[in-house]
Amino acid sequence: MSDEAAPGSVRVRLDLSYDGKDFSGWAKQRERRTVQGELESALRTVTRSPETHELTVAGRTDAGVHARGQVAHVDLPEELWAEHRDKLLRRLAGRLPHDVRVRRVAEAPPGFNARFSAIWRRYAYRVVDHPGGVDPLLRGHVLWHDWALDVDAMNAASAPLLGEHDFAAYCKRRDGATTIRTLQKLSWERGADGVITATVRADAFCHNMVRSLVGALLFVGDGHRPVDWPGKVLAAGVRDSAVHVVRPHGLTLEEVGYPADELLAARNKEARNKRSLPGAGCC
Repeated sequence: MSDEAAPGSVRVRLDLSYDGKDFSGWAKQRERRTVQGELESALRTVTRSPETHELTVAGRTDAGVHARGQVAHVDLPEELWAEHRDKLLRRLAGRLPHDVRVRRVAEAPPGFNARFSAIWRRYAYRVVDHPGGVDPLLRGHVLWHDWALDVDAMNAASAPLLGEHDFAAYCKRRDGATTIRTLQKLSWERGADGVITATVRADAFCHNMVRSLVGALLFVGDGHRPVDWPGKVLAAGVRDSAVHVVRPHGLTLEEVGYPADELLAARNKEARNKRSLPGAGCC
């Protein structure tokens, strides 16, 4: 995965949003509807291209997860970009289904890689604990938790999880992938409408990490587990059967952060290095 477009091509950044309800996640799959599949098909159609131009994304969201601030890039032949650049956004709007929108299309700066250049991803998970359930107009984006939640307790339980840790206890393991991440922010706030929003920001996330963290902290909030329990689970370093992966529809990728243009190359190199914790063995 190169950090520069091949000679004769232009790297294009796409900022996009989608409702994940009817998608089987981001990554294209045979005979399943995915965000990547819809976008690549639409791009090929509106540019009348003989081939499919593959997208690289900042974060591969799971089935049912939404995005408000997703970022992807695609390398297009120079002549194709020159012909379509001024009309591409409007043409994509006319071709894409209503549950996915490209909000911005622009030539990327040198060294930009939607995945490896990112320095953080920010997600929001939304939940309500009202005894009457979720507002029907919000039901596709908010989880109903049928126990009263103590937001202060959830914030107290979140604090020990911040920083660089091995989040193996909160991730679904994948062969060859590290579970070490730097959790930059994890906070809870109840809005005037009663919706409780968890803001979760990290340099990157391993599989199921956000939904597992939310599941553990909801157990603290409703009194089923003590405030120190999520930290103990983290320290144990193994999956705990009591940690539930909450449903995906409450989760939205809100924003992806990138460094200044002159720092892109250094960030790409850093992101490709497999991390270990200080003092950890290599094997």
